[in-house]
Amino acid sequence: MTEITTSPQLLHLVFGGELESIDGVTFRDIAGLDIVGIYPNYATAFAAWKGKAQQTVDNAHMRYFIVHLHRLLDPDATPKPTGG
Repeated sequence: MTEITTSPQLLHLVFGGELESIDGVTFRDIAGLDIVGIYPNYATAFAAWKGKAQQTVDNAHMRYFIVHLHRLLDPDATPKPTGG
C-alpha cells in the first residue's frame, strides 16, 4: 500500500497594478487591478509574481504583491512572535 503525503493548502493571491506614487501602496485605478491568480503554496505564487514583475520592469509605478490568504482565513494558525 502506498501512502500519499500532501502538504497543507496555503492559499496565496498574486495581484498588482499601477501605484499613484512609487513610495506608497495606493493604486491609481482599483478597477484596473491585475488579479493574476490564487495559488496553493508560496512557491507557485512566487513564480507567478516574479513573471509578472519581470514583464512590467520598465514601469516604475507597476507593482505586484503576494497576499498570504491562508493567514487571513485562519489567523490562529499563524505562528505568534515570541520574545520580550
